[in-house]
Amino acid sequence: MRIEKASQSTLDEVTKLALKLWPDNSREILRTEFADMLESRKDIVFLAVMDGGYIGFVHMSLRYDYVEGSNSSPVGYVEGIYVEENYRNHGVSRKLVEAGEQWAKSLGCTEIASDTQWDNYGSQEFHKKIGFKEAGRIVAFIKNID
Repeated sequence: MRIEKASQSTLDEVTKLALKLWPDNSREILRTEFADMLESRKDIVFLAVMDGGYIGFVHMSLRYDYVEGSNSSPVGYVEGIYVEENYRNHGVSRKLVEAGEQWAKSLGCTEIASDTQWDNYGSQEFHKKIGFKEAGRIVAFIKNID
């Protein structure tokens, strides 16, 4: 397995994987968002390559606003991570996150953070398995005012 930084030449592969993680999004919107991210200085996307194909990705960002449980700024943030089902539980996600950690560290970060939905127990276990500690739980609210 190899981890590589995504680029405009791998944009379609990133988009295909991202659609599997976020299937309620449109291909064109995700493609545009990732095209912008690949040019951003505060975002990076790494791809996992195995058996001649792209099997997973992680999108990391730098967050300068307060991050729950953090003691520093900026914080490297796992914005999204996905690995094809056949390749799960083989260390692919760990390697992707490690690449993100090194990127964040190279930019002066001393912490990385992530989040998941309160009822996504599989994701919660994954995070704990690779060394994350729960920093808190929130219930978010929104109200239309128009």
